[in-house]
Amino acid sequence: MSKTKYLDSLNRDGFVLIPSVLTPEQLSTLRRASAETITLARSGNWPYVRTLPKQFPPWNIEPGANPAAGGIWGVQFLMHPSLPNSSTFVKNYFSSGIADVVKELLECEDEELVMELFNILIRPDRDFELVWHRDDIPATATAEQELERLREPAWHAQWNLALYEDDSLIVVPGSHTRARTQVERNAGPFEKEIPGEIKVRMKPGDVVFYNNNILHRGAYVSTKERMTLHGSMGHSGGSRLRARNVLQHGIGEWVEDVDFSALDEAERKRADGMRERLIKMGRESGDVGYSLEG
Repeated sequence: MSKTKYLDSLNRDGFVLIPSVLTPEQLSTLRRASAETITLARSGNWPYVRTLPKQFPPWNIEPGANPAAGGIWGVQFLMHPSLPNSSTFVKNYFSSGIADVVKELLECEDEELVMELFNILIRPDRDFELVWHRDDIPATATAEQELERLREPAWHAQWNLALYEDDSLIVVPGSHTRARTQVERNAGPFEKEIPGEIKVRMKPGDVVFYNNNILHRGAYVSTKERMTLHGSMGHSGGSRLRARNVLQHGIGEWVEDVDFSALDEAERKRADGMRERLIKMGRESGDVGYSLEG
């Protein structure tokens, strides 16, 4: 698929699947770093996790408690300076292989990119499903409220990069451009077979970029290995519109200390600018609250 078709697919469908963006060596390195990170998190020695059965932040981890005691389905903050393998994840996040696609999708240059989030979605300790949702529009929104938000530019590119086969993401193509139908509004939170839904099937090394306000959910199986890098980058034009979706996770508490020394000169220049724009967004936004509940 040519680069111009990436944006065409994203605009039409709300997502675009790009095969084989990793070399075998990159895939092996990321699998090893991810496995070590997941082991650290499952042992209770990494506090930033997505806890079962919580759907959305905040993750409500009691101070002093084992954060993974009740089971986890994701590990947060892969670029955190205290994470042993952070340099491996920093190199992937700021790589040209990712950034060039983001710039194509956002129709921007390095000077407009904003550093956002990088996490990993993993095999849950027990089967777990996410409800149907849009990431930054509550389920209680009226059709008019949905359309008002969906008319805004996306101001972000969000992706899932699979290190093992992954068909966990379920989307309704085209739903990022319209309000929910009455059938979708009446559907249960875990409704199977909503009209038009599809599973996004990825092979190791494939990446799917998607509009986070497409109607989507996830279905995760405890017996199937899953290591899927889950990231986003923003456009500086989004400013306050993106602030809540990004800053609600707490990235502002440590982003100034992220180590970019593993990057080459061009990547480091891009990363420095992206971080500064994130810090500026946080400084101007104040208390942002949370996008969704549950």
